[in-house]
Amino acid sequence: TTVKTILSHFISTPCPQTRALSLPFLPQLISDGSVVYAEALWDHVTMDDQELGFKAGDVIEVVDATNKEWWWGRIMDSEGWFPASFVRLRVNQDEPIEEYLAHLEETHAGEEDQAGLGLLLGPGLPCKEQMRTNVINEIMSTERDYIKHLKDICEGYIKQCRKRTDMFTEEQLRTIFGNIEEIYRFQRKFLKGLEKKFNKEQPHLSEIGCCFLDHQTDFQIYSEYCNNHPNACVQLSKLMKVNKYVFFFEACRLLQKMIDISLDGFLLTPVQKICKYPLQLAELLKYTNPQHRDYKDVEAALNAMKNVARLINERKRRLENIDKIAQWQSSIEDWEGEDVLSRSSDLIFSGELTKLSQPQAKSQQRMFFLFDHQMVYCKKDLLRRDMLYYKGRMDMDHMEVIDVEDGKEKDFNISVKNALKLRSLAGDEVHLLCAKKPEQKQRWLRAFADERRQVQHDRETGFSLTEVQKKQAMLNACKSHPAGKPKAVTRPYYDFLLRQKHPSLPTALPQQQVFMLAEPKRKTSTFWHNIGRLTPFKK
Repeated sequence: TTVKTILSHFISTPCPQTRALSLPFLPQLISDGSVVYAEALWDHVTMDDQELGFKAGDVIEVVDATNKEWWWGRIMDSEGWFPASFVRLRVNQDEPIEEYLAHLEETHAGEEDQAGLGLLLGPGLPCKEQMRTNVINEIMSTERDYIKHLKDICEGYIKQCRKRTDMFTEEQLRTIFGNIEEIYRFQRKFLKGLEKKFNKEQPHLSEIGCCFLDHQTDFQIYSEYCNNHPNACVQLSKLMKVNKYVFFFEACRLLQKMIDISLDGFLLTPVQKICKYPLQLAELLKYTNPQHRDYKDVEAALNAMKNVARLINERKRRLENIDKIAQWQSSIEDWEGEDVLSRSSDLIFSGELTKLSQPQAKSQQRMFFLFDHQMVYCKKDLLRRDMLYYKGRMDMDHMEVIDVEDGKEKDFNISVKNALKLRSLAGDEVHLLCAKKPEQKQRWLRAFADERRQVQHDRETGFSLTEVQKKQAMLNACKSHPAGKPKAVTRPYYDFLLRQKHPSLPTALPQQQVFMLAEPKRKTSTFWHNIGRLTPFKK
């Protein structure tokens, strides 16, 4: 039973020791006709037509596992290669898995597996305590490795780049490396705190949860790095088209005796690292007894680091959306007043409503776009329904939303159905909005509540766009719509992943071979879903 329990843990835990013990019987299982499933731990987004893209949580049928680094898998009607380190085998496989575990138990496994079991089980430690020891050791080990990689980047690359003022400007270096030096200084301090709490003789007794709690606000410096990372990739890609930069970066790597990974691979590690902490803490909590002195701190630390990762992902999503918002604005005819981005950075909801405003109280069909801080409304062209004309906006910071009952409405003196009212706090502006169906009205009421929560959250977390970001987004939108030419139709950006029938094994090393770190499942942006019904945004 002990062997079965430990091997089941091996199958479900993505660590180096696990991989070595789980791989030997996998190809045999598959060749014997067993169906083996793996669960995706992280997103695998790829533009390579030989690779299989998936989201964290997806279930993949493993078709070929003879290669240790890359497996061939199938999801629905899509097949391709994927990094083995991105998934873990499901413990609850069909009966053949149980038979193999039973067989290993009966034969006491091979000598290599026995040695591995002895190493991991330790001298007489209970199973759960040994599992906690493994997780603690992994956290400490990966943290020390991470510090070395940060040091290599700062001393091996940045230090050498600063010596070559003929090749790099300080602005270029800031774009490529972001605030990684600040992250390096913080992580050294964080590691010192971990080392103080690490119990070398009995690692399972270590109390490291408080280290994460003490520094939870400090981890937010990763937000700046993650937001800048796409710009770093673009800048680095431009430089790598010139041979002298290729040779220079390779010379830096060799001089620092760094592993054979390109600079863009090294620069990805901070993005992966901040997203790995919640996964590690979740594993630590799993193997920490509620009576353990560290239990409450680990539980609080897990929630804190989830919030940090969520905040960073949300800020990244918001910054990715500002280009789309700028492009949307450039597609609207007769735009007046300030840009949407001057006050807003997120589209909350959109849809068609019937609008009545005082004093005319004339019924008008309008398309409404609710952003944080403001709502813009437009008119559809009578002949070209795909064209929108700007008609006005409302300042949501100075509006109250009122749910109106069906029947006679006193301000407008008319009978209404599925209506809500927007009234300025000063009382000098009133708008009556009517939806076609009750559920649409309820959805709008939720959207208005979401908008207020979003504004409050931004105030609490200090989120705001810089003037440079706003100007760059509008500049990009203007470039995509040159004066005197028809406005380009925006194509949804979801279309990627080509299929290929005759694949060959990828030669690229998975990023997780540098670090076993990766991004968590990202919440899909609702931006294009909300406005995708408009013809201008359809192919």
